[in-house]
Order: sequence, then structure tokens, then C-alpha cells
Amino acid sequence: MAFDPPEPRLELVFRAAVAVAAPRSLGRTPAGERRIVDITGGEVTGPKLAGRILPGGADWQIIRPDGTAVLEARYTIEATDGALVYVRNFGYRHGPAEALERIARGEAVDPKHYYFRAAPSFETSAPAYDWLNRTVAVCSGVRTRDRVILDFYSVS
Repeated sequence: MAFDPPEPRLELVFRAAVAVAAPRSLGRTPAGERRIVDITGGEVTGPKLAGRILPGGADWQIIRPDGTAVLEARYTIEATDGALVYVRNFGYRHGPAEALERIARGEAVDPKHYYFRAAPSFETSAPAYDWLNRTVAVCSGVRTRDRVILDFYSVS
């Protein structure tokens, strides 16, 4: 008897509005331009997780010669019940040079004009959120002047 793999479905878990500082460029390294963007706080709202983003995280970025931003953000969510959830989010942002230049200037750019996706992983010791420790997730993002807006989806 043969079985087909189930078709994945996405379910919204939460939206994160991540407050960020201006990028700091370390200059061109062998991997590309290295930038660090400090995470200064933010809010989490959604059907399965709500709370705030604690200051102290960052997004360590490499900007490739083709303009693609390779993103690796690490930060902590404090849920409304006090539980802590560590987030590591790896992804890519790329698009036409004109759209990326506008984003870099802090202008609002319709996310239809660029690609911003990531694959987060979570760690927590909180029993109420233990399911996050073993859930595959994806997220879709928008960059604003001082925030990164991310919708996180579980893949089932």
C-alpha cells in the first residue's frame, strides 16, 4: 500500500512587530557586507501567542553582492503569562534594486515588490508553549522605517 505525503497547511500563530535600531555596517567582509541591527523591543499578538519582544536581541545580516540580505535574527518573546520563548529566525530579503534602496532610506515599500521570508525555530521550557519546540514554522515579513512586521505560521 502506498501513501502520499500530506499537503502542508499554514496556520497563523502570531504577528510580531519587532522594533529595530538603525543598521550598523561593519563593512565588506569575505562573506559580503556585514550589518548588525539591534532589536529594541516590540509586540506579539495572535491566536496562539501574545506578549512582548524583550530588548537585547539582534539581526546579524550579510548583504550579498546581488543585494540579497541573508538574515539571522535572535531574540526573546515574553508571553503575557510571563513565559519566555527564544526565537532564531533565518531568512532572505531581496528584490529590485530600486525597492531595496527605498527600504534602506526608511521609505514604505509595498511587500509585493520584494521577497521577505524566513524559517524560525523556537525554544522554551514553558509547558503551555512546549508545542513550539517541535513545530516547523515559516514567516512572511515587511520592513518599515523602524520595525520589522512578521507573520508567523505553523506548518502542519
